Amino acid sequence: MAINRIAIGTPGEASRPDAIRAAFAEFFSMVIFVFAGQGSGMAYGKLTGDGPATPSGLVAASLSHAFALFVAVSVGANVSGGHVNPAVTFGAFIGGNITLLRAVLYWIAQLLGAVVACLLLKVSTGGMETAAFSLSHGVTPWNAVVFEIVMTFGLVYTVYATAVDPKKGDIGIIAPLAIGLIVGANILVGGAFDGASMNPAVSFGPAVVSWTWTNHWVYWVGPFIGAAIAATVYDTIFIGSNGHEPLPSNDF
Repeated sequence: MAINRIAIGTPGEASRPDAIRAAFAEFFSMVIFVFAGQGSGMAYGKLTGDGPATPSGLVAASLSHAFALFVAVSVGANVSGGHVNPAVTFGAFIGGNITLLRAVLYWIAQLLGAVVACLLLKVSTGGMETAAFSLSHGVTPWNAVVFEIVMTFGLVYTVYATAVDPKKGDIGIIAPLAIGLIVGANILVGGAFDGASMNPAVSFGPAVVSWTWTNHWVYWVGPFIGAAIAATVYDTIFIGSNGHEPLPSNDF
């Protein structure tokens, strides 16, 4: 099972040149993704005078996030594996595809990238608000946790099927495309309820810049649980100990 391959890592691993390059790749991919995704929401607010959410706005958010994540995963894939999400990194750790020390390095880079992207948006828009994720009326924190678990399960399951599974073969750009598309589709489902984060860093950046932490825990607990379930299920059923092959240092 996947849990048997969980590894802490070796001392000094975080200072290795390949690990540093991978962290920088995660940082820049996250800047690209959050700047486009969060920025599309800010542009919608400017165009509508901060009007109420509409179906067309939800579709626009879905498309912007799908396109941006497709690019962000693609540009980081050959260096870091293109996680662009602390929950994806956690899923890779649970599956024994990345050590804990390298995962921590990725998490730091991802969170910093999200914060920097939101700061750049605030400066470049003349001080517009970088809105933190929040729950819609009638949605409880536990409703949102279930949403985030299920949506992130779908995301990490897709990552495993298209990028991690050693039997996947050479599928080229299909992996980042599929990953972007599942995120876009999930936003169409959960966006009207809790914002459909699926990504703790995406929630963390605007929360820091706007200093809004209401129900912020939801956007960590849900994605991490969903990622752990997806990694365990896919690895146990479809990869297994006999089918597992050690992956290179850039993980995927």
